[in-house]
Amino acid sequence: MKLESYFDNKDLYDLALTHKSWVNEHAKVRSSNERLEFLGDAVLEFVVSKELYKRFPNKEEGYLTALRANLVNTINLSEIAKKLGLGAKLYLSKGEEETGGRENPSLLANTFEAIIGAIFLDKGQEVVEKFIEKYLLSGIEDKLAKPLKDPKSLLQEYIQAQGSPAPQYDVVSESGPDHAKRFTIKVSTNGQVLAKGEGKSKSEAAQEAAKEALKDLVPKRKKK
Repeated sequence: MKLESYFDNKDLYDLALTHKSWVNEHAKVRSSNERLEFLGDAVLEFVVSKELYKRFPNKEEGYLTALRANLVNTINLSEIAKKLGLGAKLYLSKGEEETGGRENPSLLANTFEAIIGAIFLDKGQEVVEKFIEKYLLSGIEDKLAKPLKDPKSLLQEYIQAQGSPAPQYDVVSESGPDHAKRFTIKVSTNGQVLAKGEGKSKSEAAQEAAKEALKDLVPKRKKK
């Protein structure tokens, strides 16, 4: 099924494929896909969260968060975008194209989200859920066949996909007697604190900090 067949409104389809760099070179033609990306991000988070909640009734929140992060991270979404041929369909500026924009993982992942937002507006929730099921949720079994990555690994993968330095973990405080220590650790990148976490060990606190950072970053990926 061709991607175009999901749309009745061709203007929405074209908008979903329009990068802001193209808009800068074609003033007053149409806006960029950033608003659709914002909407698609929220729709994707909801649909995936609902499906995982239903499919794994005995799994705890931490497991569901890790599995969702495996499904909706930049790398996975960009791979789906490549299968859909979004790179070739994108409206890009000459400069963005010359610097590899059609293969840029973050740009492709953002475009996939914009497509989801556009389908939601054009055809509604039922159709967009079927689209997400076909292209994203069908890959759950492949993810389950491999060990789920821990939060620190997922966060590093996400941060570096954005072109930022690897996350840095620092001890903020420690308290309690030697046999029952509690550690608080912050995780940051580019000097920006992403989140804090607590645990019985530095390792546990670092994983908690990474998990908290993922909750904010992965469903609401920031544009480059």
